[in-house]
Amino acid sequence: MRKPSRFRLPSRSRTLSRSRTLSRTWSLSLAAAVLLAGSGSALAGTGIGGSGSAAESVAARSGSSTAAKPTIVLVHGAFADSSSWSAEITAFQKKGYRVLAVADPLRGVASDSAYLDSFLKTVDGPVVLVGHSYAGFLISAAARKNPQVKALVYVAAYIPKAGESPADLTYRDPGSLLSGTNLVTRAAPGGVTDISINPATFGEVYAGGLSRRETAVAAVTQRPITAAALGEATTVDPPASVPKWEIVALDDHAIPPKTQFFMADRAGARVTTTHSGHDVPAARPEVVTDVVLKAARSIR
Repeated sequence: MRKPSRFRLPSRSRTLSRSRTLSRTWSLSLAAAVLLAGSGSALAGTGIGGSGSAAESVAARSGSSTAAKPTIVLVHGAFADSSSWSAEITAFQKKGYRVLAVADPLRGVASDSAYLDSFLKTVDGPVVLVGHSYAGFLISAAARKNPQVKALVYVAAYIPKAGESPADLTYRDPGSLLSGTNLVTRAAPGGVTDISINPATFGEVYAGGLSRRETAVAAVTQRPITAAALGEATTVDPPASVPKWEIVALDDHAIPPKTQFFMADRAGARVTTTHSGHDVPAARPEVVTDVVLKAARSIR
């Protein structure tokens, strides 16, 4: 059989061929990165296209405001999880917003605030920080450490001052049903006591406004909070310079409406009211969506 002849390029030709190959490879790699980047993370730090994604660059050239929109960060409270924001997440995404839902550990005011702080450090650009219930403590503290937080939205949430605990504010005024047989305690590892709401009274205490089926599911899927977290005081005030919105739940049997009005007035928050029990994110998502969008559009 005839052996194939070996053909060697002259030195200069080999150099030019290698240069062309590298150029083609780089072009293909860059094209793939642009297609796969989505949020622009594939190009971040390379110096290509600045800090924004290719999609944002195209949007800017086409006159779209997508690149200027803040990220909406949602933080659930006690006796819930991030699925309570499902309707809001869908609505925000349809409007072109980037949305992130934080899984709140519910272990303690200081430790949960530190967790949220570390989470926010991974988010670029302006942020609308939204907290439900207990998460009001966390968003207040985290906003002080993260200057990219440009708006705070409290959803039937605590707006605490330094020295106050969730328990202090819950029982400040009459009306909370978070007591007695409405609560279930369980021992957890490390000497921790977990608290959840009795499923038999979950609808009355927490889920007013949900259907019977939705209430039954929420009662079973609720996440407990530690007794220590409810008794732990915050050490900081929410930043006065950050604009605030509060949605007051008029039929709330967890945090009395009177207390919600008091905290909102003290903090200078813009108030929206709704007839709902404590689980406003699940029961009145259209109200939450409307207020959060107002906060987002206020950022310039």
